Amino acid sequence: MEKKILLTAVFLGMVSIILGAFGAHALKSVLTSEQLTTFETGVRYQMYHALFLFFVTTYKPLSEKKRKTIFTLAVIGIALFSGSIYLLATNSLTSFDFKIIGFITPVGGLLLILSWFFLFIDLFNKKSQNSSF
Repeated sequence: MEKKILLTAVFLGMVSIILGAFGAHALKSVLTSEQLTTFETGVRYQMYHALFLFFVTTYKPLSEKKRKTIFTLAVIGIALFSGSIYLLATNSLTSFDFKIIGFITPVGGLLLILSWFFLFIDLFNKKSQNSSF
């Protein structure tokens, strides 16, 4: 599971850099500044959570079950949150109206929050059981 999470984290980080460059160069001339800012938010949160998954992989006291739960929540959260933001920000470039999927952005955000919450609970419980990690 560790290798799977690590590979996913590295892949998501790489894709966020690619999308960030794509937004800064290719989309700059076709999107409004507000749309670009929205797109960059998706990129930023994707990178934050790629780094978060990297930490989850390296944090050894985390049980395999909790690691898998956090991984699943984060990956689905990234797909729903950042993915929907990418589609909504570039909505003007397609004939399909992605505004109808706007409701999944907060669902993705909730999953990202839950992934952090599960890690928080694990750290809190470890801290209360032992004075050092």
